[in-house]
Amino acid sequence: MNMILKKYDKKLVIYLLLLAATGTIMLYSASWYESFLSTDGVTEMLFLKNHLIRLLIGIFILILFLFIDYRILKQFAPYLIILSIFLLILTKSIYLINGYSWYKPSRWLYLGSFSLQTSDVARFSIIIFMAYYVDKKRDELKNFQTGLLPALIILSAIMALIIIQPDYSTALMIGVLGMLILFIGGAKLSQISLSCSAALLVGIPILLSREYRRQRILSFFGIGDNPDVGYQANQSLISLGNGGLVGVGLGNSIEKNHFLPTPHTDFIFAIIGEELGFLIGTVPVLTLFLFIFLRGIKIAKNCTDPFGVLLAIGISSNLILYAFVNAAVVTGLFPVTGLPMPLVSYGGSGMIINMALIGIILNISQNKKMINNNYWSNTVYG
Repeated sequence: MNMILKKYDKKLVIYLLLLAATGTIMLYSASWYESFLSTDGVTEMLFLKNHLIRLLIGIFILILFLFIDYRILKQFAPYLIILSIFLLILTKSIYLINGYSWYKPSRWLYLGSFSLQTSDVARFSIIIFMAYYVDKKRDELKNFQTGLLPALIILSAIMALIIIQPDYSTALMIGVLGMLILFIGGAKLSQISLSCSAALLVGIPILLSREYRRQRILSFFGIGDNPDVGYQANQSLISLGNGGLVGVGLGNSIEKNHFLPTPHTDFIFAIIGEELGFLIGTVPVLTLFLFIFLRGIKIAKNCTDPFGVLLAIGISSNLILYAFVNAAVVTGLFPVTGLPMPLVSYGGSGMIINMALIGIILNISQNKKMINNNYWSNTVYG
């Protein structure tokens, strides 16, 4: 293993291992009670076993990407977008064919005992495609019609297909990542700003069109009259308050005993805060994400290939945005979104996709020379 990793960014690997280990320990602690009830007392390790299987698959995928030159992804980028669009349409269509309502959540594609959250595949595809597109069109990117508009059309199509699942928060995050890569790649700030403004004019009415989303927003601002809507957010704050500075001790959370719903998924950060506290739990976890982000930026800075630079920035931003948005939801700074904490929350598709993305960024880290492309240096660093 040392021979495999010796030419890759060792610090990034260490941070990843620390985060994965912390996530595994906390997932077991947060889920054992739910597992015990779900299996009628047979096992406390149902969710832990599933998590470890997914983690091992993720590690295998990560190692696979260590041996695949990331530049090959340029050839597959358009096909990944086509595949993502196909999977998103297929997922929604299967639910409709089976007689479910248009409004029923349709985020998973089931293939026997295997399930795939197709929006995670779309997130993976968008990061790669936008990096590929900017690298290919960087001389035309400042021209709206021939440069920026085609990318916006593809990004909007992916977002629209995710919104109708419905998964508004994931669509928004993918939009942010796509716009970020376009901006870093040299698109005009004025065009990006106008595009985002137009998206908000369309997106806000769509956001408020569904009652449950509207109630979440109202509850966040303390206006709603339905106490059940804000229950999970309120319980997460109670959980964090119980933990204080040093926590109540590993395994001693009260909130995970069916006071805080699904504590091992989107709100696992609250259990980390309750059991390990502010100083031992929440701050170190967020610091690990920050370190991973900074290593990704350094890898981008040391890369000589514009495609690799954009990939590294896109992947790093993806991880830290998901982590900090999740933490913001748990701490009451954002409305409830349903976004997981990467490598920590329970979930299969997200784990595998994130490990694949980290494998790509480790592959990029092989290039240790500073950027010497004059165009790219002028574009990124002005």
